[in-house]
Amino acid sequence: MAISSRYEGIIELDKAVPQVYYNPRLDPKNYLDGPLSWNPATRLRQMLARPGIVVAPGICDGISARCAIEAGFSCLYQSGAATTASRLGQPDLAIATLNDFVQSAQMVCSLDPTMPVIADADTGFGGPAMIARTVTQYARAGVAAMHIEDQVQTKRCGHLLGKQVVSREEFVTRIRAAVIARDAIPGGSDFVIIGRTDSAQVLGMGEAIIRLKLAADAGADVCFIEGVKTKELLECTVAALAPKPVLVNVISGGLTPSFTSQEAEAMGAKIIIFSLVSCVAAVHSIREAMRLLKTTGTDFASAKGMDPKAFFEVMGLEQVVNFDAQAGGSAYKLI
Repeated sequence: MAISSRYEGIIELDKAVPQVYYNPRLDPKNYLDGPLSWNPATRLRQMLARPGIVVAPGICDGISARCAIEAGFSCLYQSGAATTASRLGQPDLAIATLNDFVQSAQMVCSLDPTMPVIADADTGFGGPAMIARTVTQYARAGVAAMHIEDQVQTKRCGHLLGKQVVSREEFVTRIRAAVIARDAIPGGSDFVIIGRTDSAQVLGMGEAIIRLKLAADAGADVCFIEGVKTKELLECTVAALAPKPVLVNVISGGLTPSFTSQEAEAMGAKIIIFSLVSCVAAVHSIREAMRLLKTTGTDFASAKGMDPKAFFEVMGLEQVVNFDAQAGGSAYKLI
């Protein structure tokens, strides 16, 4: 699709931009063939290089991660908003720390070590050295990809108003720091760096595309445009950034229309995340369960026939029992 005329001339970049990053080992053509890897980062690169959109539901804790795995999803998204809400009971206003995010990622990634998890890294939690530390800790936790954005340190959810962004130069420095840190991981890491811009609502779509082009040139593997408001704007973004994969974030009631994964794929998006799908569902369900308990004096109605064993089966009971028996244990012969 041709870029809308409103962007003509806007995305001409400064001739002083540093040389475009290229790592031949990470060329997408290297991930086209062969079985899907057991390594989650490599697996995600294979999924990005091959046909089909990557659909990643937002998870907020172990229960939501287990439910997403049970539903058959092949990628998960650790939302910053969801992590802040589930771990701290706080809004997405730069309250959660690197440790909060990493601890959550360690738990989620341990449930299925082959499952690619894309994790929010907010602004990187500091300057270049801190961003490098973030990349290292995320990769060690088993995360396949992380996105880093151009909001100021006192950031907020991308679908709230009043956002502020740093300069182009500072954003590119963040991306470059993440790429350098990834490339310094011994053994050659396939960890995926996603550049996210929140500038569309602050400085306009033209500036957002410029920033994503700069992020791609600095080594971002995927471009994430937050708060894209129409089908046309998403299509223009995809066209402007091709062949770099584009990620779109859908939150019901947020700035972006509630595109289905099929619609997003038809528009050219390569990854679609549904950041708050588990959190919002949890709020509705838990509110109703608490209301019923308060009014009826029992949890019978909200349980919907799920006894403790059935609940634990969703949490992986069978795998634990089988593993214990395989190892020669007898503690769980009767459950």
